[in-house]
Amino acid sequence: METRSTRERTWRYAPLIIWMALISFASSNEFSAVNTSNVVRPLLLLLFPNITEESVRLANFLVRKAAHITEYAVLGWLAARALTGSSREFLRLRWFQAGLLLIVFHALLDEYHQSFVPSRTGSLYDSGIDIAGGLTGLIGFAYIRSRRCKSQTMARGPEAS
Repeated sequence: METRSTRERTWRYAPLIIWMALISFASSNEFSAVNTSNVVRPLLLLLFPNITEESVRLANFLVRKAAHITEYAVLGWLAARALTGSSREFLRLRWFQAGLLLIVFHALLDEYHQSFVPSRTGSLYDSGIDIAGGLTGLIGFAYIRSRRCKSQTMARGPEAS
C-alpha cells in the first residue's frame, strides 16, 4: 500500500527526474546542430525566402542557445519546486543553493557526456549558458514565491504579522 508521503515525494521529484532525463536525451546525436538545422533551415526559408546561408547558421545557433537557457530554466524551476517541499528541513531551508548545485552538476555532466557523442562537442561555454538558464528559473521561482507569501500575509491582515 502506497503511503501519502511516498505519493507526495513522487509528485515532487518525478517531474524533476524526468526533465533531467529529457535534457540528457537532448544531448544525443538526434539534437546535434546538423539535425536541428534540418528543422530550422526549412522553416526559415519558408518564412524568409531570401535569407542568406549565414543568417540561417546564425539563427540555428541562436535557437540552440535559447534551447539551452530554456531547458535549464525549467530545470531550475522544477528543482526549486521539489526542494521547497522536501521533507528534509536542510533542503527546504537551502533550496536555492541545493538547486543551483544540482544545476551546475547536471550542466557539467551534460557537456561531459556530449564530448563522447561524435556529432556533438562538450563546451564549458554551453555549461555557463545552462547554469545561467537554471539560475533564471531559480530566481523566477523565488520571485513568485515571495510575491505569493507577501500577498498571503497581506490577506491575513496586520494581526498576522
